Amino acid sequence: MMRIPPAAMIGLFFTGLYFFVAIFAPWIAPYSMTEAVGDVWEPASAKHWLGTDNIGRDLLTRMIYGGRTTIFIATAATILSFTLGSILGLTAAVIGGWVDQAMSRFVDLIMSIPTLIFALVVLSVMPVTLPILILVMGLLDSTRVYRLARAVAVDINVMDFVEAAKLRGEGNRWVIFREILPNALSPLVAEMGLRFIFAVLFVSTLSFLGLGVQPPNADWGGIVKENKDGIVYGIPAALVPAIAIATLSISVNLVADWVLNRTTSLKGGRG
Repeated sequence: MMRIPPAAMIGLFFTGLYFFVAIFAPWIAPYSMTEAVGDVWEPASAKHWLGTDNIGRDLLTRMIYGGRTTIFIATAATILSFTLGSILGLTAAVIGGWVDQAMSRFVDLIMSIPTLIFALVVLSVMPVTLPILILVMGLLDSTRVYRLARAVAVDINVMDFVEAAKLRGEGNRWVIFREILPNALSPLVAEMGLRFIFAVLFVSTLSFLGLGVQPPNADWGGIVKENKDGIVYGIPAALVPAIAIATLSISVNLVADWVLNRTTSLKGGRG
């Protein structure tokens, strides 16, 4: 029977809770996302568990819908970055030669530009919609995944079981997906958790700067921006989404560490 460590249990609980609330947000939220239901920055009460925001909307409702948007964007961008970055990284390592050099130098060029500055430049000249936001985040983050996938695949590509597959006449697709990928899962799974956390922080930063999720839609970074002026008056509305971002990041990290420990046996290669 599989034994889950306490830290992983805590991570799974909070991660599962956040995803559950995100999926069922319309049924859980007590009010409409855009409806003003009270005075500005009301304190927490039985009617408004987290109080109200800067224009009188229920903060708990905004947090629920904001979490849904944040988690959806981060998940979609992470899937895109890992699908693209892993396939290209493994392909470059297996094919080698000028293909590897061309792809690696292009990735180095993109990574030489700070990610946040690159995203701000791109989003400042394009319509800021959810698909565009996911595409920009996923493409920029795929460069990090590419570097990791290529580095791991280069080491695996020279192992005996890979050489044996090539001598049997197996094609590049077989070598990539049947020989190298299963043995590269451990570092890639750990990196996926970190990339998801980075995506949550990244979309929150973009929204705080005004180039992420646009009002009246909510996300956690945007809620911080909307309520930041209340901190001067001792109003904690801006701290609530900050705490949510921190707890989600820690929870996902705990789960990623546990999954990494569970998958280390894959490093040994095929028999």
